[in-house]
Amino acid sequence: MRRVATALLVGMALLWALAHALERGGGHPAWGWLAAFAEAAMVGGLADWFAVTALFRHPLGVPIPHTAIIPRNKDRIADTMAGFLRANFLTPAVIARRLHATNPARLLGEFLQRPQAERGTRLRAGVAGLAADALESLDPRALGEQVRHLLARQAGRLELAPLMGHTLSAIIAGGRHRPLMDAMIRWLGTVLEGNEALVRRMVSDRAGSVLRWTGLDERLGNTVVDGLYRMLAELLVDPDHPLRRKVDESLARLAHDLVHDPEMRAKVEAAKARVLANPAAGEWWMGVWERLRTGLIASLRDGGTAASLDDSLAELGRALAAEPRLQLQVNRFARRTLVGVASRYGGGIVALVSDTVKRWDANTVTARIEGAVGRDLQFIRINGTLVGGLVGLLLHAVTQTL
Repeated sequence: MRRVATALLVGMALLWALAHALERGGGHPAWGWLAAFAEAAMVGGLADWFAVTALFRHPLGVPIPHTAIIPRNKDRIADTMAGFLRANFLTPAVIARRLHATNPARLLGEFLQRPQAERGTRLRAGVAGLAADALESLDPRALGEQVRHLLARQAGRLELAPLMGHTLSAIIAGGRHRPLMDAMIRWLGTVLEGNEALVRRMVSDRAGSVLRWTGLDERLGNTVVDGLYRMLAELLVDPDHPLRRKVDESLARLAHDLVHDPEMRAKVEAAKARVLANPAAGEWWMGVWERLRTGLIASLRDGGTAASLDDSLAELGRALAAEPRLQLQVNRFARRTLVGVASRYGGGIVALVSDTVKRWDANTVTARIEGAVGRDLQFIRINGTLVGGLVGLLLHAVTQTL
């Protein structure tokens, strides 16, 4: 566009020379009109060239006052830009008003619901790859220790006894402990079946010498084993067995004590403190953490977690788009967060913009601004040339009339 504007200016100069020469040779009166147009167009083009050039540099390298305006006022421009951003974009009132007029949660939900091909795989793949890189780059031991300390701190603040008591009460009330009890009874039967000889030997060892001499110890051992089998079978088939009721009563009493008995709660807290302070528990957690970390990295790399993440994002999108109350909560959180960020860090953001521009050298600032608006500025030169020519015609017409 600079070449086009310059070529137009040169063309006007050549046209002016030609028309002026023909006019002096006694040619057609139209040459006078053409000369007036070309002369005024040349003047307008030169004036606008000077104005446009003076913004960014000294015209023809001559240090004329009030030229090279942008390089000379770089720091003031930086401060003005920062103040403009601060006053018009990063004030809490502006951000709150903008967000209040929109529904970011619904827009996000609609975006997340789009088909994978439309939404693109880069989102989930990028998130998965970034998470895997982060897990690999961080020191696994240090990260595991930080997670362990965080969990230990949270566990230390949590009183386990009431939580355990309420959970146990809910399990007992719904009868959900009975399948577990049945499984325990079957397991005891399996253990007894594999250790019948041991039980008989224990009975024989504890029997008197008279019983062993008469052989009654073997019969007593068989009786004990048969009795244990019979008791386990009765417990398994009879849901109202007295022993079952005893277990239920004991569990209910334990649940009550966990919630209401200060001594029991103190015992649970003491046991929790001992577990948290035990180095063996820390080593166990580090082993668990390493397996979790390596498994998660492998899953992120092979795409399994990425696909699951894509399904989760789509489900989140459906919830955001369909639940007005959830939208209200998300929008309120976003509004408060952004307003808080603007209040707390707005000054730092605009200072970053101002300092960055100030650190640029004058040539960098000039090149970037000229690259952004230079095309339109060259149109100013073209328009100035053509408008100047039209004004020249008007003045020539006035001159001929007078």
